Amino acid sequence: MPWRAACHRTAAVVGALALGLSALTASAGATPTVTVKAEAVPIPGFPHTGNIYGAGAAVKAEVAISGTEYGGFPPPLIHVNVFLPKFTKLHPAGFPTCPVSVLEPAGQGPSACPKGSRAGPTGHVLGEVAFGKEVVPEEATIESFYKPGGGIEFYTAGHSPVSLEVLAQGRFVNLGGGGGFGPELETDVPLVETVPGAQDASALKIVIQTGSAIRSHGKSLYYGTVPKKGQCPKGGFKGKAEFTFAGLGGLSQTTVPVLVRAPCPKH
Repeated sequence: MPWRAACHRTAAVVGALALGLSALTASAGATPTVTVKAEAVPIPGFPHTGNIYGAGAAVKAEVAISGTEYGGFPPPLIHVNVFLPKFTKLHPAGFPTCPVSVLEPAGQGPSACPKGSRAGPTGHVLGEVAFGKEVVPEEATIESFYKPGGGIEFYTAGHSPVSLEVLAQGRFVNLGGGGGFGPELETDVPLVETVPGAQDASALKIVIQTGSAIRSHGKSLYYGTVPKKGQCPKGGFKGKAEFTFAGLGGLSQTTVPVLVRAPCPKH
């Protein structure tokens, strides 16, 4: 997931989150603390969507990361695995995709992505980046698009204090599910260096909504659907996310798992 910055090599931090997951926290000793909040929400313009059995839905999600292990901040995030709840279904057929080359540094950018390839509305990322000798907050927007061959691309752009452009590529694996979960989304997160010799950037907060619908030949197509009635276990849907942090500055590479539960739909 390379970040593009004026005269600097940069990279982005992005995570993708499971369908309809609620908030839980994971922490362990000298490791970062990760809190995940998410919910299934309606898709604008498409009635009878959201946290409804068997219905199409978008996912509005928030990840908060805290820690002081890496110079007063959490270590850089380098990989995220998201395990969707069992029986979650993905339906990528019929959805336009945006070529990776369009979103890469030499590409035309998001405005050149085909209509219908957008996976959700614009989200936000908050991180800490090196700007000279200071480590300062960097706020950026994040846009998601469907990737050719399956998966989701995340494009992040920041403007202050550093001009940044981000491309993150997530891939779906185990579409049939396994281990008590549904499909899995894997996302690699390269390190971020804004100034040569400075510490790499840390992610503090990611807010994103993914999941969309299109109309084709008089029908509504939904990229993802909530499990059907009778497929929600006691205690709610079960999901999991794994956040891997870089081993830098004398730290060991660490993976923080976050187990999550989502309430069963009321209808």
